Amino acid sequence: MAVAGRPNVGKSTLVNALCGGKVAIVSDKPQTTRRRIFGIANGDDHQLVLADLPGFQRPLDPLTEHMQRTVDAAFEDVEAVLLVLSARERIGAGDRFVARRVFERGVPVVIALNKVDRLKGGHIATQMETASKLGDFHALHPVSAKTGDGVAELREELVALLPEGPRYYPQEQSSDVPVEVQVAELVREQALRLTKDEVPHAITVEVEEIGDKVVRADVLVETDSQKQIVIGKGGTKIREIGKSARPEIELLLGHPVFLELRVKVKPRWRRDEALLQRLGI
Repeated sequence: MAVAGRPNVGKSTLVNALCGGKVAIVSDKPQTTRRRIFGIANGDDHQLVLADLPGFQRPLDPLTEHMQRTVDAAFEDVEAVLLVLSARERIGAGDRFVARRVFERGVPVVIALNKVDRLKGGHIATQMETASKLGDFHALHPVSAKTGDGVAELREELVALLPEGPRYYPQEQSSDVPVEVQVAELVREQALRLTKDEVPHAITVEVEEIGDKVVRADVLVETDSQKQIVIGKGGTKIREIGKSARPEIELLLGHPVFLELRVKVKPRWRRDEALLQRLGI
């Protein structure tokens, strides 16, 4: 089942909530999700596989071209689509563009109106009415991925759309992403959180080594000025990134590690096809 929506409507946060744990990194920066990630929600009698995708966008460079191809490919063979909208923003041209792409697939579409927490009932009702006009939807659910309100009901709705069949993944598995990519993403998540607005889209992370005691990764940026921002005065910023990422990496790996991060300048890495392929984007 594909999860669609324009950038920054909370798709990854909602996938995490539906799966009952962290599957994808989240950030308040648009275009945080760069690759297709399968989030797997396992129940006694079901396995719901959700394809968390980059937001629909007009490609600007090879990186965003790869991201948009990922979105397009994910819609070739899906049984249903979860269309995510933000209740806190006007449902406008971007949402309508995504909706047209979604509804033309001819599969059931469930609309999730996300981020309803702390909003007044009248505003939510108005947004639901606007959302209902986007297409011939199967169901519409107001939810808050942040607080969990409405998430269980949405999950039940999605599970009801699943055809009968075998489990595609082991019961204990929550994602299809390799551990190296998960580690890289956890570092990038903290780098996004802790750096200035001009840096995030120029940051990527490549893991060099995952050992029993040490994890080594390179934080790649495109310019020397970005490198200085990520390193911070006296190395304070990169240490803070590592300090924040390490607990989640240790939780993922199941044991303590020393996290070694190096910041490297790789000019125009977003246009480096070989690197993008190596990063799995």
